[in-house]
Amino acid sequence: MANVASLPVLLKELKLSSIARHWETLAQKALDEQWLPQTYLAELCEQEALERYQKRLQRYLREAQLPPAKQLSQFDFAVTTGINKNRVMALVQQRQWVNQAENVLLFGASGVGKTHLACAIGYALIEQGIRVKFTSATRIVQSLQQSKEDLSLADALIRLDKYAVLIIDDMGYVKKSSQETQVLFELIAHRYETGSLIITSNQPFSAWDQIFDDNMMTVAAIDRLVHHATILEIKGESYRKKVSMERREKQANN
Repeated sequence: MANVASLPVLLKELKLSSIARHWETLAQKALDEQWLPQTYLAELCEQEALERYQKRLQRYLREAQLPPAKQLSQFDFAVTTGINKNRVMALVQQRQWVNQAENVLLFGASGVGKTHLACAIGYALIEQGIRVKFTSATRIVQSLQQSKEDLSLADALIRLDKYAVLIIDDMGYVKKSSQETQVLFELIAHRYETGSLIITSNQPFSAWDQIFDDNMMTVAAIDRLVHHATILEIKGESYRKKVSMERREKQANN
């Protein structure tokens, strides 16, 4: 029979840190309230599972690098058109599209809330235990281009596979060059039917020949993105412009 004195060492070996902190307190509570042994065990396991979930959530939030203050509760659907709130809520609440490696493509002029909506979906997915990574299109293209120069592009793409959802912001700002075009296409091709992409762009597909320098590559990239995708087009006044005008009016009235 195991010695109770060795329990802290055993729990440390098994990496059950929450149980190690709470087993004595809960043991006394179990005695006082006459719990069944299985009730005591279940309570300990629940504490351990909850703490692990919270730590995992914090880790996912750190690595996602999502901009702050872009939750869905802070998005004003009333000032935009072309967006079906129920459709967005389905993306937030249902993870089937992620399991099936489908994409979400957000189009609209600058300042209408594309990035906010993409990040809001990202935050909601993390709460469901899904790993997400946010990056600007320019940043990831530069990073992949460097990896290609180092002959490690394949490894860089594989490292991104740990994220079920990759959010690429501002696709329209990628410079049109053969080097950047190629790594961007390789990323899209690599993720096709294996991992989800959320992409924001201020340019419609008809203008993507300004991003890719080869028409056939443009068609191939679009084909892979839209094959399994939800496409949302946001219309409305620039939120940043609206806030700036309201601030100016407020200052003028003071």
